[in-house]
Formats: sequence, structure tokens, C-alpha cells
Amino acid sequence: MRTGVELPALGESVVEGTVSRWLVAAGDRVEVDQPLVEVTTDKVDAEIPSPVAGIVVEILAAEGDVVPVGARLAEIDPEASGAQTGVSPASPSAPLAPSAPVAGAPGIRPESKTAPAPAPSAARATPVARRLADESQVSLDGITGSGSAGRITKQDVLRHTQTQTQTHPGPKADEGWAASGQPAAPPVGSGPVAPTSGQSSKSRPSGSRASRPAYTPVEGDRVIPMSPMRRIIAEHMVYSKHISPHVGTVTEVDMSGVVALRAARRVAFEAANGFGLTFLPFIVYAVVRALKEFPALNASVIEGAIVEKKNINVGLAVETEKGLVVPVVRNADRLSLSGLAAAIDEVAQRARTKKLSADDLQGGTFTVSNPGRKGNLYGFAIINQPQVGIVRMGEMVKKPVVRTLAGEDAIVIRPMMHIALSYDHRAVDGAPANGFLYRIREGLEQAEYDL
Repeated sequence: MRTGVELPALGESVVEGTVSRWLVAAGDRVEVDQPLVEVTTDKVDAEIPSPVAGIVVEILAAEGDVVPVGARLAEIDPEASGAQTGVSPASPSAPLAPSAPVAGAPGIRPESKTAPAPAPSAARATPVARRLADESQVSLDGITGSGSAGRITKQDVLRHTQTQTQTHPGPKADEGWAASGQPAAPPVGSGPVAPTSGQSSKSRPSGSRASRPAYTPVEGDRVIPMSPMRRIIAEHMVYSKHISPHVGTVTEVDMSGVVALRAARRVAFEAANGFGLTFLPFIVYAVVRALKEFPALNASVIEGAIVEKKNINVGLAVETEKGLVVPVVRNADRLSLSGLAAAIDEVAQRARTKKLSADDLQGGTFTVSNPGRKGNLYGFAIINQPQVGIVRMGEMVKKPVVRTLAGEDAIVIRPMMHIALSYDHRAVDGAPANGFLYRIREGLEQAEYDL
């Protein structure tokens, strides 16, 4: 009896994935837990393992196909003892019916697929190098590998790309971008830019084509097709703005107490724990305490009801070389400041080294975003569905402020930070949202932390 290999749920709110590369072919023998196929989502790149040992008798999704969670990707016969004859390879027309419908899942469009990707190169390369080559439109066949057994590594691809750029510093007017390894731009005057592969007209915002502005590339423009992960992130963001009426509010926080506490404890903390003490754990700790007082922000809107979550699982928006991911710190309300700092450091390191699992990205109930310290006053982040709120940190800068000292008003210099809250007005009204943000500010300014 055949066993189906289905696309599992690879993260909360992930409803589909793109088949990046098959690691086996029809007729191959596989073992239990052997990686079969690489799948890209807006949350993570994952390898789908074989649930059983046997022969791959049929592949049902071609490379480049966009498939919903639950769709059958391949079939394996555990009872087969050798290569099968008459096995059909992956075909764009193969059925992709999920074993059970995904009720209420946004963005599933079985009719919207990307065009099948070209056949992968036969060159031996690491998965990271192969993905980088695909995104850079570079052929692996002309690259000499420096890795184990002559495998091509990420650094080999980067060196090859740099050499090409130096050899061909810029395209001529009639050469497009092919010489530099970038996709060729449409000729000037050829009309509006067409959607990239996999972007059907149904996935674009509604409205007549004539009402939307179009742009015709000119000489010197660089046309960069979206990677599968970038495209899925874009669709997820559009869906969030469409489904949730976003409202924003912002507060300014005097971080003097936190700065003084961190300065006094950071050396001893790093010596005891093996990693540095940043400002992020202080922010998360204040957010968690505020969520306990304002459970309306720790909620989701599900089928006409507002569900306030029992657990407080904080997602942390982390920027990686492939895009934004949101690993989750679970039961954050049960952790001390030191425990939060350790958990945050751990998930951030796993995110940047591409060691996150699907479980690391599921179950978040609220998100904190830290976009960095370079010129970021404040901004309103897009809500991470199906949550109802997200806090975004601003840059901490020294500013003159008025304070009452010894009964007299005085202008003093203080480290100030803006913190912005985006919330879903379907579930949260202005009063609790403002109260929640005020409580975050109050907690940070009081700086009552036990390390």
C-alpha cells in the first residue's frame, strides 16, 4: 500500500509552500527520515523527510509549484523491493489535492502556481550554495568547488559572482543584465513590467488594470525577480493589512533607569552567562508584564470570536539574509529577566545560522520588532497574523527634556526611546491599547528588574 508524503504545517499562519528542489527522483529507494524535498515558505526553508522506507513511486509536485498545507507531494511504496517501472515523474498537471481542507486558511489559491523551475544543475553543491546560485541566476556548472569532495560552497558562489561583476562591470544598452548575472530587463518601450513567475493576476490587489499605474523600465534599471520566500512574505503582509484594521499609537520612554542598571550589571552578567546583555530583554520583559494586565492584546480573532490566550509566547522579528523570520520565546511570563535574555539570545543565534525548526516559529501570541539603531525614530510594524498587536522599538537617543529636580523644573539630557504599537481595531479599542503602551513605558522608566 502506498504512503503519501504531505506538506506539513511549517509555522503558524503558513498555509502554502513552494517546492524548491527535489532531493530524490521517482524510482529511488529512500529510508525513514531521509530528506525528500526542499520547501520554501515565508517563515523557514525546510526539508521534508520520508515517513517510511521504500520506493518513491510517484512525485506529484514539480519544482516551482506552490502547494497548500496538506497537499500530497509524493507517494512511497514501503513494500516495493526495487526500482519500479512505469513510474511517472513530477508533472505540472499532477493532482495536488490536500488530504483534508484547510478551513479558513487565507491565501490558498490552488490555481496560482509558479512556472516549473529549470532542471537543477548536476554539479555537487551544498543546499545553501544551490539556493544562492538560483537567486543570483548563476550556473553552478562553471564554478569550481572548494568544499568536501569538491562540493561547491556558498563562498565559491560569491567569489564566482564577484569575478563576473569585475569582468563585466556594467551592461551595455543592448545587453540587459545578462552579462552581470542579473535577469535581463525588458527593452525600453516594451510596456509595463510583467509579474514574476508564480504571481498570478488573482494574487494582486483588486481593481481594474487601467486604474493602476505601470512603470516601463529604462536603461540603468535593475529588475530583480522576487525569490519564493520574498514573494510569500509580501503576500502575508498584504493579507495582514487587508484583514486587520491597523491602528497605531506611540509613546516616548525615558530609558535612564534601564541604561544605568545595564551599565552596572553588564560585565558581571556577561561573565556569568557567556553572552552580552542588550536592551531587548528589558523591552520584552516590560511587554510581558503589560500583557498580563491587558490580555486583550494577547489574543486572536477567530471565526467571529476574540480568543484571549492563556500562554504568553512572544515572537521576536529577526532579520536574516533571506528575509524576516519571527522565532518564538514560549511562556515568556514565567521567565526572569536573565531567563528572557538567554532565550532571546538562543533563538536569535539559531535564526541567523539557519537552524530554526518549524516548532520555533509556531504559537506566538504577540510580537516585538527591533529594526536596529541606525536613524530609526519610530515606525508602525504590520501585525503578524493571527495576532492582534505588535510593538516596534525605536532608536535610543539622548535628548533635552524637562524634569522636576528639587522642586524646580530643569532641562536635562536623557536617553529617550520611542515605542510604537500597531493593533487590530477589530479586537482592541483605543483605551486598552493606550493603557497597555503606558504600562510598558511605566515599567521601563521604573526599571525594577531583578537580574
